[in-house]
Amino acid sequence: MPIKKVVILDRDGVINADSDAFIKSPDEWVALPGALEAIARLNQAGYRVAIATNQSGIGRGLFDMDALNAMHLKMHRMAAAVGARIEAVFFCPHTAEDHCECRKPKPGMLKMITERFEIDPAHTPTVGDSLRDLQAGAALGHPVHLVLTGKGRKTLAAGGLPEGTIVHDDLRAFALDFLADVQE
Repeated sequence: MPIKKVVILDRDGVINADSDAFIKSPDEWVALPGALEAIARLNQAGYRVAIATNQSGIGRGLFDMDALNAMHLKMHRMAAAVGARIEAVFFCPHTAEDHCECRKPKPGMLKMITERFEIDPAHTPTVGDSLRDLQAGAALGHPVHLVLTGKGRKTLAAGGLPEGTIVHDDLRAFALDFLADVQE
């Protein structure tokens, strides 16, 4: 069976600007420079892109599903405008106090993506800007990549990254580096 080509991305801090006050509306959802074009580049190389994102703002009552859907509609439209396609968005609406299995750093969301896309974690990179993104990926054997956008610089400075973590300046750099490596 051929290896299915999928890349899993975190959302806030990887694709769009992040905020300690949460991204709560489409107006606050602002794509990072080059991020959507990086997704287009991955798509052009035959990779499907899935998003795994904690969205505890729902559980905290900061925004509702209508607002989250509106943010994702904006993201999909902006992606399409540059030739990019995001296949699926998986999200956890819970807070840490809920102790659910889908909230990163637990790997529940990534397990769902693995099952939905029938992928081999060992051949499916996970890209994030926080330690919990990397821990969720590493727990299932995904190659993990840290981008230095969003919380990435603080994450790198804090240390304790999973073994084998590869660091990139941003999502554009990840796409270029990753695609250069797989073409060798």
